[in-house]
Amino acid sequence: MKIKAFWLALTCAVLSVQPVYASQCSVAAFDELKTVGETRLKVWFWDVYDAELRTDTGAYQDSAQRALQLSYLRNIDADDLVDTTAEEWQRLKIENTEAHEQWLDALRGMWPDVREGDCITVVENDAGHAEFYGPEGRLGIIESAQFTDDFLAIWLSENSRFKDERNALIGAQ
Repeated sequence: MKIKAFWLALTCAVLSVQPVYASQCSVAAFDELKTVGETRLKVWFWDVYDAELRTDTGAYQDSAQRALQLSYLRNIDADDLVDTTAEEWQRLKIENTEAHEQWLDALRGMWPDVREGDCITVVENDAGHAEFYGPEGRLGIIESAQFTDDFLAIWLSENSRFKDERNALIGAQ
């Protein structure tokens, strides 16, 4: 009888889960661009985020402007997001310079803790700088084209950790 009650409770819990609608993800500069690709990052059996890459041309190559939006499917602390950025740069063998440390500090002061349904969007502006947006609007900017390239490399580099997801983002699948 206990097993039957457990399954009934589990079924009710699953059926009551509401879908995540990330309406707070609307960023005008992102919305103006054309979709290149999208994917969902799953790590083991956890859905982490949905990712969408957009460019001015709708193609990965030969684009002057790039934007990446991550729609989170779970809660993640801002410090964990920044630490993961540093770990991915190290894994990609991106040189850890003083500038990289300053950029990581800037991200720590800029990024909020994300909750299920929140988005963080990075838009490359005309100067090649990274403008970040979150659920409450503009979070800040890092005025370095090198930062923008290094940051987006986490998802777009041929050496990205998640090859299938990278290929889906750049439209190679």
